[in-house]
Amino acid sequence: MPAAAHPAAADIPAVEARGLARRYGDAQALRAASFTVAKGRFLTVLGPSGSGKSTLLRLIAGFERADAGDLRLFGRPVEAVPPHRRSVGMVFQRLALFPHMTAADNVAFPLRMRRWDARDIPARVERFLALVRLEGLGRRRPDELSGGQQQRVAIARALVFEPQLLLLDEPLASLDAKLREEMQLEFRRIQRELGVTTINVTHDQREALVMSDQVIVMEGGRILQDAAPETLWREPAHPFVAGFLGVGTFLEGVAADGPALDVAGRRLPGRTTAGAPAPRPGHPAQGALRAERVTLGPAGTLPPGSDAAVEAVVEDAIFEGDRILYELRLPGLGGARLRAIDADPGARARHAPGDRVAAGWARGDFLLFDASDRTGRLP
Repeated sequence: MPAAAHPAAADIPAVEARGLARRYGDAQALRAASFTVAKGRFLTVLGPSGSGKSTLLRLIAGFERADAGDLRLFGRPVEAVPPHRRSVGMVFQRLALFPHMTAADNVAFPLRMRRWDARDIPARVERFLALVRLEGLGRRRPDELSGGQQQRVAIARALVFEPQLLLLDEPLASLDAKLREEMQLEFRRIQRELGVTTINVTHDQREALVMSDQVIVMEGGRILQDAAPETLWREPAHPFVAGFLGVGTFLEGVAADGPALDVAGRRLPGRTTAGAPAPRPGHPAQGALRAERVTLGPAGTLPPGSDAAVEAVVEDAIFEGDRILYELRLPGLGGARLRAIDADPGARARHAPGDRVAAGWARGDFLLFDASDRTGRLP
């Protein structure tokens, strides 16, 4: 599906969705989803199971049709275009390699289906096996390859006919943690080398941040935020986004001028984030705080770099190798819970359960949200 020749063709998005909706019976799987992906970009759609991310991918692939909205690929409406005419390569969680074929034959299969000249196929297959670093392994069957090697065969098969768009349907979910991290970097390397526009769906936050130029976070069929990974991490526009990306603590209270959060009579300074509605003074609000941004010090002190500190009681100290995770109780804030991470435990004294400490943080790390906006439901 070549892009139409036009003076502004370079500015036409690879994917443009406007108001996409999809319902299954009484369940609204997708609600007015709108976004664009520029050519050559790597987009990850991130969210928990049932958030609508896989439905969105199936609409782009052409496996399903939207109930409402408009979808364009490279400027072309595709509602009536079947999957095999969309120039889309796919890698699935279940790789679906042909077990009776060699790796090379698996990679060659899309070319044969597209009636490529048989004389050109071997060299092209070798090129893409080399791209995924499987030189010399083309004659092995899938059961003779490791899980990571099988994954690479699937990538080569999806890319060998040079699709305009690559779709990844949680292809790394079944791999162990170490191999998954390796393959995340491999996907990114290959995508950059080829420049193919890529859309990945996953529930793995690290995968989204590591691999992507652009991340969409979904919940309840809605797109809650669409931003660069760094923006998503530093400026979550929704409390669900903050929580899904690793915020360990939400403190409930009442919004105050400053901005600040009043919790059990204690005023805690914070800040609002770009794109999130500012909580109204006097109304229910919540403050979100990442565990790694909490600093512990002796009880009654203000830990270094902190703008606020509260008395805390250590309830648990969990050693995780390169860090210690502390579970804290805050007696002065109505018994609220707080998490703190010491990422350099060798440099400081370790606290034990029952110890009283000061837990502090900087104003810029305490993110304030309207309490009515705490779930995937938008206000």
